[in-house]
Amino acid sequence: MDISRIIVPLNKAQRQAVCSEAQNNLVLAGAGSGKTWVLVHRIAWLVQVENVSPYSILAVTFTNKAAGEMRFRIENLLKTPVRNMWVGTFHGLAHRLLRAHWQDADLVENFQIIDSDDQLRLIKRIMKELGIDDKQNPPREVQWFINESKDNGLRCEHINVRELHNREYMLEVYQQYEALCQRTGLVDFAELLLRAHELWLKQPHLLKHYQQRFSHILVDEFQDTNTIQYAWLKVLSGNNLPDTHLNTFVVGDDDQSIYGWRGAKIEHIREFEQDFKAGSCETIRLEQNYRSTGNILEVANAVIANNTERLGKELWTEDGEGELLQVYQAFNEIDEAAYVASQIEKWVEKGGKRSEIAILYRSNTQSQPHEYELVKRAIPYRVYGGLRFYERAEIKDALAYLRLVANRQDDAALERIINVPTRGIGQRTIEMIRTEAVAREQHLWQTAVDMIADRQLTARAAGSVQKFLDLIDEMSAVVNDDSMSLSEQVVHIVKASRLKEFHGKENSERAQAKVENLEELVNAAKRFDDEGDPLLEAVKDSLELSQISDVSEEAGSISPLAEFLAHAALEAGEGQADEWEDCVQLMSLHSAKGLEFELVFLCGMEQGLFPHKNALQDFTGGRLEEERRLCYVGITRARQQLHLTHAENRTIYGRSELAYPSQFLAEIPASLISQVRAVNQSPSFTAARNNYSSSQGDENEEGISIGQRVTHKKFGEGTVIDIEGMGARARVQVNFDYEGTRWLMLNIAKLV
Repeated sequence: MDISRIIVPLNKAQRQAVCSEAQNNLVLAGAGSGKTWVLVHRIAWLVQVENVSPYSILAVTFTNKAAGEMRFRIENLLKTPVRNMWVGTFHGLAHRLLRAHWQDADLVENFQIIDSDDQLRLIKRIMKELGIDDKQNPPREVQWFINESKDNGLRCEHINVRELHNREYMLEVYQQYEALCQRTGLVDFAELLLRAHELWLKQPHLLKHYQQRFSHILVDEFQDTNTIQYAWLKVLSGNNLPDTHLNTFVVGDDDQSIYGWRGAKIEHIREFEQDFKAGSCETIRLEQNYRSTGNILEVANAVIANNTERLGKELWTEDGEGELLQVYQAFNEIDEAAYVASQIEKWVEKGGKRSEIAILYRSNTQSQPHEYELVKRAIPYRVYGGLRFYERAEIKDALAYLRLVANRQDDAALERIINVPTRGIGQRTIEMIRTEAVAREQHLWQTAVDMIADRQLTARAAGSVQKFLDLIDEMSAVVNDDSMSLSEQVVHIVKASRLKEFHGKENSERAQAKVENLEELVNAAKRFDDEGDPLLEAVKDSLELSQISDVSEEAGSISPLAEFLAHAALEAGEGQADEWEDCVQLMSLHSAKGLEFELVFLCGMEQGLFPHKNALQDFTGGRLEEERRLCYVGITRARQQLHLTHAENRTIYGRSELAYPSQFLAEIPASLISQVRAVNQSPSFTAARNNYSSSQGDENEEGISIGQRVTHKKFGEGTVIDIEGMGARARVQVNFDYEGTRWLMLNIAKLV
């Protein structure tokens, strides 16, 4: 048999993995090392060399895109269709299993899968029926609780009420939600996995059947498994039984485990050898990288080496060293965005494509200055996996308030925010006002005023609508003060509207991102105050201005608020570049996983921004290590060039504040850095200079450097996250494992 097509394209480590005779295999596949390639060739090896039936192989991954790519590669390699093979996502395979055994799973034959929006609607309905106030108790928080419980394998009866800390209503909603779904034949995404796992536990004859059917389990992105996915795999593999062991082949990278916030457990890949100890077990490391230059890999290795509980590997390449890392210290976020845009222009001038470029950031709020600068320079771009800044719902809400304050005849703005935040104005009331406005041929605002005066609304509806009208009038009275700057106007509108409380009331990353976006809108207004509109002439000539009340016949008399609204409307109206268009990609670091680009900008490398402030406040250090893994992922997206940028000053809610370089910058050897631009001798520059010098081994008098583990006599062990000053005035910020973050004078603290 000619097996050259299977093994010849592989390097030594890949070949070792593909041809392994061990019963259980853990393949630690570094970034760009060809993990999917190995998994596909392993399947081909099993089928063509070991004569394993393709229908006795279960191959599972996390996304439909990855599953489709896997099937396509298997077909090309085996030259045979894989339609009936069990190759798919966890959710897809669980669905297939439940469809085949709906009775054993206690489901109706034609059960329906509901998405997240449908699930939320059901939860809201149940909360209303139970008389639970959704203003005080956000439905999305209940939704998160239900899904997290299912991801951890917990039904209602498994949950300890005392651990809910006076939120017993969540358990009551969970109980009612489960009963409703069971009664009506509805299954949500989390239920698919939990029900499939329960099928193994409750129907041992079915488990035995599939353990006999499948001889090999292969798992991609193993580091991203959550509790229920891992439990499902363990039970099916039979590694806990003396006479049943399926061959298990898992591929993953503990250094790229970045989804802890959504349930992924890095412990699974660390504990694989212990949990799958039945039969022989082999760990193979794929360390040869086929993506990045040598210097980029050295940067990645240096940063990730500071994580303590790694399984360990070192990326390398046979290609050349490539260019050194570019580190740019900007004066502020506008300077940062201008630098990035100028480098993009240089890349294109030299014949590069814009589609080869990515701007990466920790938080989506960071996109706005870059969008502003790219629009200014007419550089096409797309926000990958998300919305442009001015298209986000919370930003549209705030802009609608601003528009209505500027122009009471803006019907679209009024309809958007009349009940945002919720103020007891139902859809029926809005429809009545809309119908009456058409009949009277007038705008909604005046119609609402007239209907209240004419007592055409119920007393309750009239009271709620009047409160809304009064709120807008009060906002207008404040922001029309000539002494108020544009950013101060936006601050007042965001505060008076209570949009931050409304969008941030859920305890989730999504809610926090919305609050940060609203704060960034204030920053955008502040920059607009300072810089003006780069497209002002286009705005003044635009027909859009006819919709804004503050515009007189002379273009020069447009108010700052009207200018800003027109700018936002035009920028949002530009629309994103089409997918086929040659354009720059903007995305969060989480969205960038699995992608690669010739030129990468990793922006906002500052303490509190990246690593995120929440990670710095985590006493265990686990979240800081995940932030470092996220940094590693960002670095390894780059093929040829990598630029890291940070600002000395960053605008926070309209105020310019000092920013300090990320501790991750201090972890990069200075020999790999080409440029550090010093704007002035501010504290942040002094810290940056000390950080870079310490990474070369030039420590301060006490021998302390950022990223170092230290011990304090009173506070115990911790990690140094910042350094300020020199000599007798030197002080350090330490994130202690159990005492939190503290600033200490070096000459007094006696750190070891």
